[in-house]
Amino acid sequence: MVPKIHKRGTRTIGLLYYLYGPGKAEEHIDPHLVASWDHAAPDPGRDPDATYKQLQQLLDQPLALLDDKQRAKKHVWHLSVRNGPADRILSDDEWGDIARRMVAAAGIDGPDQGAGCRWVAVRHADDHIHILATLAREDGYRPDLDHDAARVQAAARLLEQELGLRRLKAGDGTAAQRPTSAERHKAARQGRERTAREELRETVRQAVAGALGEAEFFARLSAAGLLVRTRVAPSGDLLGYKVAVPGDLNKDGEPVYYPGVRLAPDLSLPRIRERWSGTGHGQDDAGPWSASPADPVPPAVARRRTATAAWEAIVVVEDGEDAVAAAHIAATGEVLDALAQTSAADTRQELRAAAWVFERASRSHVRAARGHDRALRQAARDLVRGGPALGRGEDGATTAMAIDMLFFLVVVAAHWHARKGHAQQAHAAEQAAQHLRAAYQDAAEHPLAALRRRGQRLSHPQLQRQETCVWEAVPELADQILAEHGWAALAATLADAEAAGHDPVALLSGTVRRRELDTADSISNVLVWRLRRAAGLPADPTDDRAHHSRSGTDPVAQRKPRRSPTR
Repeated sequence: MVPKIHKRGTRTIGLLYYLYGPGKAEEHIDPHLVASWDHAAPDPGRDPDATYKQLQQLLDQPLALLDDKQRAKKHVWHLSVRNGPADRILSDDEWGDIARRMVAAAGIDGPDQGAGCRWVAVRHADDHIHILATLAREDGYRPDLDHDAARVQAAARLLEQELGLRRLKAGDGTAAQRPTSAERHKAARQGRERTAREELRETVRQAVAGALGEAEFFARLSAAGLLVRTRVAPSGDLLGYKVAVPGDLNKDGEPVYYPGVRLAPDLSLPRIRERWSGTGHGQDDAGPWSASPADPVPPAVARRRTATAAWEAIVVVEDGEDAVAAAHIAATGEVLDALAQTSAADTRQELRAAAWVFERASRSHVRAARGHDRALRQAARDLVRGGPALGRGEDGATTAMAIDMLFFLVVVAAHWHARKGHAQQAHAAEQAAQHLRAAYQDAAEHPLAALRRRGQRLSHPQLQRQETCVWEAVPELADQILAEHGWAALAATLADAEAAGHDPVALLSGTVRRRELDTADSISNVLVWRLRRAAGLPADPTDDRAHHSRSGTDPVAQRKPRRSPTR
């Protein structure tokens, strides 16, 4: 159940004409009253003798008790309450009870208020009602509407439970502002999937991902094709910015600009500047933690570094202080934005969806301690500077490696939000994990198939040696691993690690101990990526160029002397 308070108005009769009229965005069917402040209120929808003017005059009568100074400039209060498509169709009596509960919660009218405001609830569709109220109480006072939006949302959560409707997650006021109905209708008329506000929010988030200062951030906005205006103080200091989509015009033919804070709370200029705190820069300086522009970052290397940064961030989110964990979760959103805009077509759609929904999980009332998230922000920067990656070879395989690590990081973020009671953020992170799972399946299919073929070609003594390695390293998981479809790929990886001079038993046992595997669909496949990243092995064994572009390995699992084969 979604209650929405619309902008206040000045013409009661105008809103009545709309509610009882044919409709604009959708057809209005059988408009009629389901509840009102007075059981004798006329209903122009069902009573042929009733008129809109009669109903308007009755609703506005309390305004006559107020002088011009007491009367609100915009006295028409408008609330719509809509159910989801999967919810059952409610009766008029049920909608009438919902209307009475909503006006009581908002402070419009209620059994314990005495002389409340006058209001009506009109139903012109199966799934929603509209409530119109005049903001003047019968006793001449104004109603108390402080925090009315939060109160009607709380009432909706109770009604969902009582009526057996789909239960939505409680919000905490940190979500991005939703597009207005006018913006949605405008996007539909123009044939756009998203509103201008939503397109701008995604583009601005991608522009800030890994950016080191204002100059780079605004250059990215311009390069993305946005119209940008800045607000400058008399001293010359930059105070804020706003952006517009070319072609999105108002009635006067001028571009419609949105300030950053109207796109999302963390996209205001002061909040963006917080991302640069603790790095020793924030204007034009590239900073000591960034490679120079002349030093290219190949896409495969950027993805390996991303996997390593995500791997290390997991333990911070699990066990770190709340403010530090919140910073890592926020920076995870930047990594997803950067990965989505630089990945190949076969994974881009799911990665873009993951970044889009995780945006909600990147903010909460736990204020992020920026500066602790450098590794993840550097990973986002490397991804952007590395440019588009191919969907095959080492680029494609390291994309699977990075997605695999990010999946576990996002799952840990969902658990962190759930422990803190952040219902909407936890749900958003869970949705992002599902999109990452789908993207991983597309990215990992080819390299894992190649590794399985290599594992199947191992000699019998080699295969036995790798089986023994698993039993020695992880005896509690050995039966499950050896029975999985991905075992051959893991066997090939262990053989590659041994050939590269690693102790496969120590490498495997250390890798398993450091992170949980409960959420893995295939333990073997997860261990393949962890081992290949930690040991610096090519992600795609069929790519001859891979050994020229490997870096960013796990410092805890660097090359060790080969263990004696006598086991």
